[in-house]
Amino acid sequence: MPKLRDLVTALRGLGSERLRLLSVLTGGHFAIHWFQQLFPVVLPSMKTGLGLNDVQVGALSSVRQLTQGTLDLPLGMLADSMVRHRALILASALVLMGTAYLLMGISAFFYWALLGAGLVGLGTALWHPAAAASLSNRFPERRATALAVHGMGATISDTITPLGVGLLLVTLPWQTVLGLQLLPGLLAGFLVWYGLGGLFTGRDGHRWRFAEIREIADLARNSVFIGISLARGLMQMGRLVILTFLPIYLQEHLGYSPFALGGYFALLHAMGTVSQPVLGLLSDRFGRKAVMFPSFMTLGLLFVLLAVAGPGIQLGLVVGAIGLFFYTLLNIIDAAVMDVAGSKIQASSYGLTSLVTQVVVFPTPIVAGFFVGDYGIKSAFLLAGAFLILGGLILAPVKPYRGVRG
Repeated sequence: MPKLRDLVTALRGLGSERLRLLSVLTGGHFAIHWFQQLFPVVLPSMKTGLGLNDVQVGALSSVRQLTQGTLDLPLGMLADSMVRHRALILASALVLMGTAYLLMGISAFFYWALLGAGLVGLGTALWHPAAAASLSNRFPERRATALAVHGMGATISDTITPLGVGLLLVTLPWQTVLGLQLLPGLLAGFLVWYGLGGLFTGRDGHRWRFAEIREIADLARNSVFIGISLARGLMQMGRLVILTFLPIYLQEHLGYSPFALGGYFALLHAMGTVSQPVLGLLSDRFGRKAVMFPSFMTLGLLFVLLAVAGPGIQLGLVVGAIGLFFYTLLNIIDAAVMDVAGSKIQASSYGLTSLVTQVVVFPTPIVAGFFVGDYGIKSAFLLAGAFLILGGLILAPVKPYRGVRG
């Protein structure tokens, strides 16, 4: 099995420009996921502080997901057409994230918190299509590997953030913790803008003509794209249910402190630091489906096990095992989508699949909230597991492309 040294070997000879791009985007992805993982850890405190019910908690996750999903395509098209301005686009995502949490921190009402959650989704939509397309275009021969390295920044952040935020919530009011996020947003935005300076100079995008619009339309009708997108949607439905209700389960039902909650969420993502480069290399070497199908089925069963695992060691082992696939699988699916797309619509292909999946994804936490109210918190884990297993069954007949089209 490939080791981390295989990843180092694969990155040799890239040249300083490509290495700088990969490094800055990976660092920026670390910051983006600080803001993303802050959300589920602070959610129980917001629920208590604002007096929210389970459906309203689900609505906060839904509006974040809906905003991201509906804007991924137009912002992906923007990133494809304004390549020379990608540094500014990527930096603005970080600044917007900090501003969104400032708004959520000073809000005293549910609807202001809902607006802040939507702005978090907007920041996510600004980052991911532009970053993924930049890496996909510059690393066409090692697309999944480059996206996996980019993803390592996220999983390291996903591991550290819950612990850091949990510690802050033990010592400071949740409103203060959220209000302080503007400062790292501004700092990280400046560092990304400065670090990417000159990398996109002279790399013009293109005006959207009929040929490019038709290419997107053809992609939307491609059977491989449809199958992968449906599976991606079901995976996102399961992940979103877990991200929304696992923290509620840990803090309200098991009585864990915010710091202990952060520890479990750190464990959820820690294993991905190792599994991402390994599964990325396996995907590039043996094909996307060889990794995706067994990962879907395994992750679905692990979600189900959350409902029966006892507190303590058993639950920790299940959460750690989930971490092997929880974020890594998303990167490999995105690489499979970009394999289908042409080189001029890489960011748009990311946005298109995101838009397609949001049709079914965004109401899922609200629906899960009704399930939790009627059947108990563990029904959310069973529902999430069913989504992943169904996604694996949809992938079974799909034949992803091999090689590089763009």
